[in-house]
Amino acid sequence: MKNKKILLAVIALVAVAAVLVGVYFATRPTTQDGTKQITVTVVHADGSSKDFTYTTQEEFLGPVILNEGLVEGSMGEFGLYITAVDGEVADYSVDQGWWALYVGQEQATTGADGVAIQDGGLYKLVYTIG
Repeated sequence: MKNKKILLAVIALVAVAAVLVGVYFATRPTTQDGTKQITVTVVHADGSSKDFTYTTQEEFLGPVILNEGLVEGSMGEFGLYITAVDGEVADYSVDQGWWALYVGQEQATTGADGVAIQDGGLYKLVYTIG
């Protein structure tokens, strides 16, 4: 009887793991090969905005905006931590400011390193307080 419970628990664990792997593969960001042109809009703390257009072969946003010098930051356990954009520093300890990343009109669910870029893609970095 005890062996049956252990076997059922192992089977249930394997089933849950299989579902999680399936969900990951179904929802992971898809990349696009080849040259892509993207636009990154920066909205500064004063509300002013500026568009930057890049042509790249990169598959993810993080390397593009870092290599182009648009952002400054450091690599952490969750990828690129953006501390400055277009020369403006966000310091959470000063005014609770940080840079929010948007893909289209929706806030990104991953960091810049996890945002797969598409040709014609629109991305936004917004200085956010609180």
